[in-house]
Amino acid sequence: MAGIASTLQHSREKNQGIGTNSHAVRYLNQDFESLRRQCLESGRLFQDETFPAYASSLGFKELGPSSYKVRGVSWTRPTELTSCPEFIVSEATRTDICQGALGDCWLLAAIASLTLNKEVLARVVPHGQSFEDGYYAGIFHFEFWQFGEWVDVVIDDRLPVKDGELMFVHSAEGREFWSALLEKAYAKLNGCYEALSGGSTTEGFEDFTGGIAEVHELRKENPRLLFHIIQKALNRGSLMGCSIDITSSSDSEAVTHQKLVKGHAYSVTGAAEVEYRGDMEKLIRIRNPWGQVEWTGAWSDNSAQWRSINDDDRERLSHRSEDGEFWMSFSDFCRHYSRVEICNLTPDALTDDSVSKWALSKFEGSWRSGSTAGGCRNFPNTFWTNPQFVIRLDEEDDDPDDGEAGCSLVVGVIQKNRRRMRKMGEDMQTVGFAVYEVPDEFSGQRNVHLNRNFFLRNASAARSETFINLREVCSRLCLPPGEYVVVPSTFEPNKNGDFCVRVFTEKQVDFQELDDPIESRVEKIHFDEDDIDDRFRGLFGQLAGGDSEISAFELQRILNKVVTKRSDIKTSGFSLTTCRNMVNMLDKDGSGKLGLVEFKILWTKIDNYLKVYRQHDVDNSGTMSSTEMRLAVEETGFSLNNPLHQILVARYSERDLTIDFDNFVGCLVRLENMFDTFQSLDDGGSGTIKLSFVQWLELSLL
Repeated sequence: MAGIASTLQHSREKNQGIGTNSHAVRYLNQDFESLRRQCLESGRLFQDETFPAYASSLGFKELGPSSYKVRGVSWTRPTELTSCPEFIVSEATRTDICQGALGDCWLLAAIASLTLNKEVLARVVPHGQSFEDGYYAGIFHFEFWQFGEWVDVVIDDRLPVKDGELMFVHSAEGREFWSALLEKAYAKLNGCYEALSGGSTTEGFEDFTGGIAEVHELRKENPRLLFHIIQKALNRGSLMGCSIDITSSSDSEAVTHQKLVKGHAYSVTGAAEVEYRGDMEKLIRIRNPWGQVEWTGAWSDNSAQWRSINDDDRERLSHRSEDGEFWMSFSDFCRHYSRVEICNLTPDALTDDSVSKWALSKFEGSWRSGSTAGGCRNFPNTFWTNPQFVIRLDEEDDDPDDGEAGCSLVVGVIQKNRRRMRKMGEDMQTVGFAVYEVPDEFSGQRNVHLNRNFFLRNASAARSETFINLREVCSRLCLPPGEYVVVPSTFEPNKNGDFCVRVFTEKQVDFQELDDPIESRVEKIHFDEDDIDDRFRGLFGQLAGGDSEISAFELQRILNKVVTKRSDIKTSGFSLTTCRNMVNMLDKDGSGKLGLVEFKILWTKIDNYLKVYRQHDVDNSGTMSSTEMRLAVEETGFSLNNPLHQILVARYSERDLTIDFDNFVGCLVRLENMFDTFQSLDDGGSGTIKLSFVQWLELSLL
């Protein structure tokens, strides 16, 4: 019940606009303005008890409480480190970010790219924060995107210091602290500093922008097409990073003879074409978050190539403008680097109308063992149970990347909260997705969850390049106009997780979850007393006793005596609760017992349930799998959506996700009772009912 209440509260907040960047969710319910005001009025500096100045906030393994690396660490405020600390000196720039003792260069590369877009930066680093008297209270806040919504994270300014120096990210300026405080807020959001170690620049890009990040493997790409994609991305205000693969652990952050760092995250900050010796040369600008160690090959800061282009181009490209930043030819870039990562920004991230914008569609979903965690296409018996999303592509691109007509889209499936779960010993699931074209006979049937036969008979039109254990799998696709179904999944079935699926398109599209309607088509069974044969009357008389009625206690004894004699079904015995539900379903006179006709109806229902149960017990194990249960429930007349199937599995399955006969019957009886009760209260057939508190309690206690 607590989980349901939390979900409903979250839905209400989203409907009120909470979670947008203009109205972010208060992380851990901390209100920055209120807390700062309290501190100013009391004259005390803020101390954040939700992310305390303890070793546990540093990490859990390499930086855990018992690690030698955290010995001698103190938590120190900037005002104690320097006599004149500043939040931002002049304005935030790429040189403000220098890496410390934490392996989060991926994050720092993303922060460096963030400084190139002042509008996006202002969303993450709210204006008006400083160390000035009258404002400073030891409290700061930052905003991050998290799986579909923006959250406002409050921190105090106690930073981990060792040997008199900041342990982690710091500014080259020395007295500038916005980047160190931003890193702390991000560490809090993810559980601790160590949780930030190791990752992809795309993750930081997305959490700073709400955008979707795609990865291009340079050795597999057409260079002409990729340069066009990068230019279009820059025109859209996209953030970009790049890196060079390592071949062994000893290669990590090894410096090549031309001063490129392997296994290190760089920012891509520009792309241009210049006339060079009669030809057009494609150039790309890169930045090392270390703020030093630059490329020394062609087009580097002091190379001869700059003397062979005109003054206007040389001035326009501003080479040698920043330490750590350099130009190189695009051909050298493709030869030396392994991949480029592009973060495509959401339409609301950019207010500049001169910048072309993507259209965004998104949905949240979950994989649950036994119901909606069907695994990949390798598991055909369960793959179809995964969540499904239908998208309608109507308009082709105006400026296609490859020069051929089609609809460009970037599809991403992002896992939720996995980095935060590292402390609990869990890590990323292996995830991917497949895209299927919807045949004409299915087109327009938006409320039909495609079944097993559809996926057995149809090949995918596109899919993620691989299933991988990263936070997000993302692919750029180009498809002909039509209707398609996107199926996100884990690689193996029965792996729990929550996800968000997002689709960026050049044109507006129709995108929605594909799920079955919730309805009951159960046929009512009717008998007159005259329809009941003498044999059954005699049986009822023996079972009912002197009062000619059967109570829940008697029903339990009767059913358990019958089912224990059967070798083709497994059961732990009918519970008294299930038997009471059966009586409630058919007890029309309120006696709490079943008469002859009522018992005949129940007996017929149970016989029908048994036939369906045996039919769907394909392996004759005496039990049903949760997938077989889903099909059996549908055959008995109930159409349910994914969340309801998840609830049924959680409530009625055993630990091994099997369902025995008594639980199957209990599930169907409960469903029929609930549908009948609702329909009896829904006088006008509107699909909604209004209950008083007393009515709610009465129904809940049935």
